[in-house]
Amino acid sequence: MKIFPAIDVYGGKAVRLFRGDYDKMTVYGDDPSEIAAEFAALGAKYLHIVDLEGAKTGRTSNISTIEKIVSRTDLFTEVGGGIRDYDTAEKYFAAGVNRVILGTAAVKDRSFLTGAIEKYGEKIAVGADIKDGFVAIKGWTEKSDILCEDFFADMEKTGVKTIICTDISKDGAMSGTSVELYRRLSGMFSVNIIASGGVSSIDDIVKLKEIPVYGAIIGKAYYTGAIDLKSAIEAAR
Repeated sequence: MKIFPAIDVYGGKAVRLFRGDYDKMTVYGDDPSEIAAEFAALGAKYLHIVDLEGAKTGRTSNISTIEKIVSRTDLFTEVGGGIRDYDTAEKYFAAGVNRVILGTAAVKDRSFLTGAIEKYGEKIAVGADIKDGFVAIKGWTEKSDILCEDFFADMEKTGVKTIICTDISKDGAMSGTSVELYRRLSGMFSVNIIASGGVSSIDDIVKLKEIPVYGAIIGKAYYTGAIDLKSAIEAAR
């Protein structure tokens, strides 16, 4: 199982939200590239970045910050947040990003989703942000009428290979991850599932590995010291 330490970017800084609430934001660093270098020094091979401003606005407000992050390490880097057209995707690929994550666009713009998969293949992933069993969009500010399982079935049929699945109720809450949700989805679908939200202990890592899922994202638990990244990477091997 792959471990993806996370950097959420807002205003050029590394931040975390509590359960997706932009009014409950904690700043963890003024230079996200330093945090990425720290991840690499601890043995990380992968990096998950979210542009929180982009998720709401659809603009690449933090592209220079993300370019700096990518240039500083050799980490396999995936980026999500506001990627709703080819121009935005191309900007990230030109910046050295390895994979982009479509969230709102995967729900609202089918022609872009299918075209992007045809054009970029496995460099496209989809984010399934789950709120009360339904897919949320626009930086978690809106809940769609699409059930989680229906969305996964649709994405698999469309040719999506990787889905980053976040239980919003667990995100940043340090209350453990949604093991049963990921176990159920892993049993139903063959896509690569990256578990996100609430991964707050080595025990969570072990449980996810046993399912197994393709990857796990570690966010707040790293920043608060609840999870030692080196130990998490070792546990996931």
